Amino acid sequence: MKCRLGGIELTEAKRIICLIDDEFEDLELWYPVYRAREEGAVVQYAGPEKGRKHIGKYGVPAVADLSYEELDAECCDGLLVPGGWAPDKIRRSERVQAFVREIDAAGKPIGQICHAGWVLISAKILQGRKVTSTPGIRDDMENAGALWFDEAVVVDGNLISARRPPDLPEYAKAFCDVLYGRQS
Repeated sequence: MKCRLGGIELTEAKRIICLIDDEFEDLELWYPVYRAREEGAVVQYAGPEKGRKHIGKYGVPAVADLSYEELDAECCDGLLVPGGWAPDKIRRSERVQAFVREIDAAGKPIGQICHAGWVLISAKILQGRKVTSTPGIRDDMENAGALWFDEAVVVDGNLISARRPPDLPEYAKAFCDVLYGRQS
């Protein structure tokens, strides 16, 4: 099946969507994106409005390749959600919530780090799942039914989670391992 996302025809490469909005955590966006691209994946940014530039907490911009309304779970192989303050905005989109549920139901990898857990909480996919996050949202994660661990990376099936930027090397590797069907 050939899919088009944001006007780009996607074929054999793994296709990953990375959710963005203003004040994403720069390292938590760029590190896993570059790591996935090193593996040959195509990564597209999805934001509230196609073509809009979003600025990270430390000033690095990312431009939305497509809007949340264009998200199609059948046309992607995985999802990355960076932390920062952006997840508190991203989580409010009903389309994003539905997309996260579709990706999860299909068993496709979902990578979340730091505050990105808020998006998964709002999508209501954490009941009984093993996760980690920044300790600042531990209560939120547990109140959503998750089993929280203070570990650099936690992999629970298709869900890959990490705490904060120092965990990025382990997190990006684990995400790519799950995406490509390797044991991490």
